[in-house]
Amino acid sequence: NFIVTVHKLRAPGQTMTRIPLFVWATYATAIIQVLATPVLGITLLLLIAEKTLGVGIFDPSLGGDPVLFQHLFWFFGHPEVYVLILPAFGIVSNIVNANSVRPIFGTLGMAGAMLSIGFLGFIVWAHHMYTVGLDVDSRSFFSAATMVIAVPTGIKIFSWVFTIWASPVASKTNVPLLYVSGFIFLFTIGGLSGVLLANASIDIPLHDTYYVVAHFHYTLSMGAIFGVFAGFYFWAEKLWGVKYNEGIALVQFWSFFVGVNLTFFPMHFMGLAGMPRRIPDYPYIYAAWNTVSTIGSTMSMCS
Repeated sequence: NFIVTVHKLRAPGQTMTRIPLFVWATYATAIIQVLATPVLGITLLLLIAEKTLGVGIFDPSLGGDPVLFQHLFWFFGHPEVYVLILPAFGIVSNIVNANSVRPIFGTLGMAGAMLSIGFLGFIVWAHHMYTVGLDVDSRSFFSAATMVIAVPTGIKIFSWVFTIWASPVASKTNVPLLYVSGFIFLFTIGGLSGVLLANASIDIPLHDTYYVVAHFHYTLSMGAIFGVFAGFYFWAEKLWGVKYNEGIALVQFWSFFVGVNLTFFPMHFMGLAGMPRRIPDYPYIYAAWNTVSTIGSTMSMCS
């Protein structure tokens, strides 16, 4: 629906190079969903066939290959994270544009960056699988391809920052722009830890530790969610005709910003110290940073 609308139902004179970045983000997201989601559906059908009909697909006792399940799952699972972040890119671009005295720096480059992020998202899935016994050539390819994603993402970050920097800010209580600034800061931290984890040699000791949890929460829980909040504050008045209280909104922003950083930043230290993911309890040596995380998550919930 979205793809056809973008191609066929544009206004007269509205060429592809002139559509807003929010529409580009939706367009790139829709392409990823069309290509990635069926793979998950097929994988689940194969899993159901194995469980009900006893066909050997993933279960080694039936002659199947468990690593094949990971390949199929992550071929959906990795593009899926761009389905989550690309709409936030569109919201951020829209808000930066609305608060600027000039169009976003490098608009065409920004659109191209979103499309290339979508394309690259499909050829990096096995960076989630460095510990399953991939051969060295595969690990080299997936490491290199994953690091390349930092280039279009970096283009977007710099374009937003330059545009904000070149424009006078209307007021210090501009909550949507505050959330955009938080988004850029947090997404950059998450992106840098992602470049680190792209290296197979570094990822192998860090795989399934809290370092990975810190990385993807900085990009998604703090990138995508900050984008959602920015959009909420930006469009709230248009949606409901009610103006939010700016004072309370500022308290909400700062308590949320401090809370999420207190929650997730210590997880880098826990991960580097070797604390694994998905455990119900942890050795006492990790208690101090876990306490800091608990305080931060309580702050985030309250905000």
